[in-house]
Amino acid sequence: MVTLETTLHVPKDVLFHELAGEAVLLNLVTGKYYGLDEVGTRMWMLLSEHKQIEPAYQALLDEYEVEPERLQSDLLKLADDLVAHGLLALNEA
Repeated sequence: MVTLETTLHVPKDVLFHELAGEAVLLNLVTGKYYGLDEVGTRMWMLLSEHKQIEPAYQALLDEYEVEPERLQSDLLKLADDLVAHGLLALNEA
């Protein structure tokens, strides 16, 4: 399970394609697709850019009018889902 302190990276076998604010991720190893809505796409972009959950969380707090607890819950759930599908990988400590 990920936390705000988790660091991660995008595995080399993952493709990302954005179209009209939404995105599709493809794991080339499993051949499975994962679709993201506009907010999920923004979360993905910040996670892949910062490679840490905390700075992505802070950036999203600045961008969206949302309760901090709700944002944290949604971001951690998305990150957990992406890790479970092999679309993000946890960095070793």
